[in-house]
Amino acid sequence: MTPSILVLANVSATTERAARYAAKLGAPLHAHVTLLNLATLNVYPVLLAPELAMMEAREAAQERNERLDGLWAIARKLPSPAVVEEAAGPMADAVATAVRQHQPLLLAMGLSAEHGFLDHLLHNQILPVLRATHLPLLLVPEAAPAPVLPKRVLVALDADPFTPNSAARHLAPLLAACTATYTVAHLAEEDESLEFAEQLVRARVRASMLLPENTPVAFYQRVHYPPAEGILQACADTRADLVVLIARPRSFLGRLFHRSVTAQVISHSPKPVLLLPVEESD
Repeated sequence: MTPSILVLANVSATTERAARYAAKLGAPLHAHVTLLNLATLNVYPVLLAPELAMMEAREAAQERNERLDGLWAIARKLPSPAVVEEAAGPMADAVATAVRQHQPLLLAMGLSAEHGFLDHLLHNQILPVLRATHLPLLLVPEAAPAPVLPKRVLVALDADPFTPNSAARHLAPLLAACTATYTVAHLAEEDESLEFAEQLVRARVRASMLLPENTPVAFYQRVHYPPAEGILQACADTRADLVVLIARPRSFLGRLFHRSVTAQVISHSPKPVLLLPVEESD
């Protein structure tokens, strides 16, 4: 089956940026891109008088056609084959249906710089989708640079062990195709042995088999630094094109999502962020 990437889309500059970045990332594997129209999701019927209902239906049809025209215009400008699809129902269910149909390597979504909207998006759309699909998710901020194939990738890790889930492991060929350099950022705790921590983190990265075999991995370590701030500083210091975060079920998919390091990095990163889901540890 031809590799594919599913872009959760609306008609906006952020969607176009995300779609172009996804297409660029998938280009070495000749990945097919599908733009899933989000604007038709989570729409529920409203009781109206017949005349108003007819007017509402006409306006809705016109808006739908305009949205589809806009998405097809984005799709036609991508450097790889792309199509536009629609789905109905709650977002998580619609995305899960599209995932079953296309079996994508990852999902992609553009992020607006408007924090009120971003917070709503994180809680009400991104979180349910990750719970439903357990797929890697690429988030492209509105202010991200022009899409390029990543040449410098930052992988942020803590001291806890992790095991990539099957979907994250399937993404390894795409990462290998980037021929990028990799830096592992580790935010050390006060009582950690720094030398031992470096050896342990390096060993866990190799054991995960996420990164290309025999690829040199640089190590970036900070002590006594808030984790989110440390990751963002590491991104700036290493001039990373892409930030990779581990999405743990407890810390990311749990009820305290809004307090997580992951959410803070997503909210402030100027570069695209790739969330890699892992299995829950015992």
